Amino acid sequence: MNDDSRICVGAIGGAFGVHGEVRLKSFTSEPEAIADYAPLTSEDGSRSFDVQIVREIAQGFAVRLSGVRTKEDADALKGVQLYAPRARLPQLPDDEFYHADLIGLEVRDTGGALLGRVRAVQNNGADDLLEVTVPGSSATVLLPFTQAAVPTVDLTKGRIVADPPLGLFD
Repeated sequence: MNDDSRICVGAIGGAFGVHGEVRLKSFTSEPEAIADYAPLTSEDGSRSFDVQIVREIAQGFAVRLSGVRTKEDADALKGVQLYAPRARLPQLPDDEFYHADLIGLEVRDTGGALLGRVRAVQNNGADDLLEVTVPGSSATVLLPFTQAAVPTVDLTKGRIVADPPLGLFD
C-alpha cells in the first residue's frame, strides 16, 4: 500500500494503566470515529491493530489494540502513528481537506509569486496553520489556514493561492 492511499488518523501516546490499554489521540473530525476505520496500521505497515475504545480520557481515549496485552507492549508503541486506508474514510466537502493532501503543495501569493511549499499542518487549538518552507532557506512560516489567508486550494494543480497577512513572508 503506498503512502497516498493511507491517511494518518491517530497517534499512540503510550500506556494507560497496567492491562495493555494505550492512550490514543484521534485526528479524525469526529474523534470517536477512529475505531470505525480499523484495522489501523503503523506508518511502515508492519503492524495492524483492531481498535476498541474503552473510555474517553483527557486529550484522547483509552483503547485496547489487538495484540497488545501488557503495559510493556503498550509502552513500546508510544509515538506510533496509526493509518487508515483513504477509501475507508468519508468523502470531504469541497472546503475541507485531509492534512496529507495539503503537505507538499506549492504556495503562491495572489500575484503568482512562489512563497514556498507546505511542510506540515499544525493546529493551535483555534485554527489550522500551514507550515510553509521558504524557498532557498531552512526557515518556515506559519500561515493561518483560513478563507481570508488561503482563498484557493487546488489539489488537481497541486497548489495553494495565499493572501498572507502583511509582513508574514518578509
